[in-house]
Amino acid sequence: MLILLPPSESKTPARRGRPMDWDSLSFPALTWARQQVADALAELGDSAAAARAIGVPEGKADELSRNLELETAPASKAADLYTGVLFDALDLAGMDTAERRRAQQRVLIFSALYGVVRLGDRIAPYRLSMGANLPGIGRLSSFWAEQLDGVLSSGGWFVDCRSAAYVAAWRPPAERWVQVSVRGASHNAKHNRGVFARLLCQSQPAPRSLDQVLDVASGRWGREVSVEGGGPHRLEIPAT
Repeated sequence: MLILLPPSESKTPARRGRPMDWDSLSFPALTWARQQVADALAELGDSAAAARAIGVPEGKADELSRNLELETAPASKAADLYTGVLFDALDLAGMDTAERRRAQQRVLIFSALYGVVRLGDRIAPYRLSMGANLPGIGRLSSFWAEQLDGVLSSGGWFVDCRSAAYVAAWRPPAERWVQVSVRGASHNAKHNRGVFARLLCQSQPAPRSLDQVLDVASGRWGREVSVEGGGPHRLEIPAT
């Protein structure tokens, strides 16, 4: 089982440390594609036009400089770089050693720059969304859909806690795909997706069927959990 997460827009860059090593990242088959995106960002620069192309709000245009420092900026583990509601609820720091090891094996974080990474991958901070349209590459969701299919399609069940923009970047095989939706406001949706991802990391052994994934959700939310569809399967959990 793999747990698919979106990145967070909010990030906490490391203040010191070694820069990123492209070749050390998980899924080395994606190295060339990752560097293509980085080169396109370097070509765009940090101008107002670049901010518009990437979709960065006017008040945060200074964050574009991160995209020009990928080779030199201190890198940090993805688990430390990504912050926000979902990752706070995942609470990797609060897990015991065995749970953190399972999280490292089971969690995949999708990224407009890196395609997909694991929690332990040391990556440079950046500002980019999957909906961006880059010169020479086009829309990133379409670009990554082509790159990721051969890398990720094998394996067991995929429990998908991603937002729609990142679902567009890669769609698992329908018969093994569980899409997690949350009734209620966006803030609570992110929180409960993080809670569910944490429960799946704590589950031992890993769920190997739709019924076992449902059991994990029901153990937390009881009868308020529902599942629909024959592939992809839609698992709905409450916002409370």
